[in-house]
Amino acid sequence: MLIVQKFGGSSLADLDRLRRAAAIALKRQRGGHRVAVVVSAMGDSTDELLARAREILPEPSPRELDMLLNTGEQRSAALFALTLQSLGGAARSYTGWQAGIVTEGPFGDSRIRAVHPEQIERCLADGAIPVVCGFQGSSDGGELTTLGRGGSDTTAVALAAALGAERCEIYTDVRGVYTADPRRIPEARLLGEIDARDMLALARAGAQVLHERSVESALRGRVPLWVLPAFTEGEGTAVRMLAETERPPLAGATAHGGTVTLVGREAAAPMLLRLRLALEKERIPIEAAAVASGAVRVTVPETHESRALQIAHGLIGG
Repeated sequence: MLIVQKFGGSSLADLDRLRRAAAIALKRQRGGHRVAVVVSAMGDSTDELLARAREILPEPSPRELDMLLNTGEQRSAALFALTLQSLGGAARSYTGWQAGIVTEGPFGDSRIRAVHPEQIERCLADGAIPVVCGFQGSSDGGELTTLGRGGSDTTAVALAAALGAERCEIYTDVRGVYTADPRRIPEARLLGEIDARDMLALARAGAQVLHERSVESALRGRVPLWVLPAFTEGEGTAVRMLAETERPPLAGATAHGGTVTLVGREAAAPMLLRLRLALEKERIPIEAAAVASGAVRVTVPETHESRALQIAHGLIGG
């Protein structure tokens, strides 16, 4: 089996976490799988690079920012490869352009147009683990670009699709996908699986587990996704297309900027009515309401957002 694994910045924030992430990749490979790794910049290094640039020039040029920000992932990739080597594995690091990631669009928010992974395939054929910089690529004109926040998830999915990988594993600092953010809703439940359409609706509504573009790419490329914990044991959450009989009436709730969103198979006009009635019972003013494909949304004053999210979450499974 070919597996693409992605490790975010919090999973690589220090040497101990770097070793733990490298051990996860090496364990997969020694279990008989071929493994490719995509990495984000370590810890808060992207924010630190941005701050340094703005100390020099308050509004730095987008091109030079992309040149600068590319270095964060390059440091991660090289250190990850060295860590794998220190653990007895064979590994090589690659920038986005070396991995064949071709981008289009503006600096700072480009999109992946194509992936030509010949170097990555040769590395895998040699029995080594390729470690690829996420978040970056190069345009047809040879300019280095970045994909915007969360772009490493998109890199991992696009690379998995180009390689024909059987799994794309996204390692995070949470145990998987929950019915709501467990930091805000303590009773939120960890999901063993979630329909990819529901995950996309949650991402579009502001949920932070997966980047919207990565879920869109997974749907287009039919890439099976898993959200897995980087720091604890656990099966995580599978993100895949479910049959309608398997898909729950409601899969999750999220809130951002005063807008509370419920997603799922039954997230339609009758569910919006139930939500409105529940909020009105609590005397929470509703400023706007809407139904979209697989999602219902209400906007409330931000001072009422947390309570409104609790009420919306209470409708899941109710």
